[in-house]
Amino acid sequence: MPKLSVIVPFYNVQQYAPDTLRSLRRNARPEFEFILVDDCSADDTPAVLERAAEELSEVAAVRCVLRKENGGLATARNTGLDVAQGEYLTFLDGDDWLAPGYLTELVASIDELGCDFVRTDHVRATARARTVQRVPHGPRGEVTNPREAILPATRTTSVDYPYAWAGAYHRRLLDRGLLHFTDGLRTAEDRPWIWRLHREAESFAVVGLLGVFYRRGVAGSLTQIGDVRQLDFLRAFDQVIEETAADPDADRLLPKAVRTYCAIIAHHLAEIDKFEPAVARQLRTKGAAALGRMPQNLLDDVLDTMDLNRSSRLRRLRRRGSTAKAAA
Repeated sequence: MPKLSVIVPFYNVQQYAPDTLRSLRRNARPEFEFILVDDCSADDTPAVLERAAEELSEVAAVRCVLRKENGGLATARNTGLDVAQGEYLTFLDGDDWLAPGYLTELVASIDELGCDFVRTDHVRATARARTVQRVPHGPRGEVTNPREAILPATRTTSVDYPYAWAGAYHRRLLDRGLLHFTDGLRTAEDRPWIWRLHREAESFAVVGLLGVFYRRGVAGSLTQIGDVRQLDFLRAFDQVIEETAADPDADRLLPKAVRTYCAIIAHHLAEIDKFEPAVARQLRTKGAAALGRMPQNLLDDVLDTMDLNRSSRLRRLRRRGSTAKAAA
């Protein structure tokens, strides 16, 4: 069994894939397994991967999987999970990269701590600028209960740091069905995933490793495109709300889920000009419907305690939903 499986989805990233693949080679060890998943790219990414797989196979186990239909990041990651053999698993996106030796340190950390999963900090790379992003969790190198790290509701916590590639995960989580993503989600795919991990895993730790470089501002990235795929965040957070409402600790945890959902809706409303006009209309309509589906007592609490700008946007949207419902 490989010590570590690294699942790397690629889609139309021929410009950036060479950097990603070089960083894998600088992290390679014979007991590591690299799973390169091309999500039906329309550029030369598959050829780049095939050439790189030959070179990587000299220093690590490599599996190159070419999907015949584009499924999005969540589905591509699931494709990799379905063939992964490692004791531990981690992820990397096809336009990001790793510092040399990072994976060895990551494996050493989770080995030493013996927990279900570890989370790491990362470096955000925007053009030439570099910014360190920290896991919003105080204790470092201490094994704790991931459920307790969801709260408090009014502060940024570990579930607000959803990046799947910022950590490593024991295979027992995969065997329990906790590592797969919601199939077909095109954005916010990490949100139901991180909430499920924190509700259902038994132990985790945050370690002070910096080694993942997260490339921002990539042309063609969904974070840069205002098309309908962006609205998948609604489907993602509906799932968070539904699953958290069914949790035995729903009374404690659901206020955090509702507050986070509201914050994300407000964020998109503040940037509504980036969306195509038809998508902006859908955002308003579907966002209003989402507010109507939330537990209304918890929504009232959120709107009463959120800052004025965001609460005003959400109240206007809520009234829009109530008006449309009355008219129907």
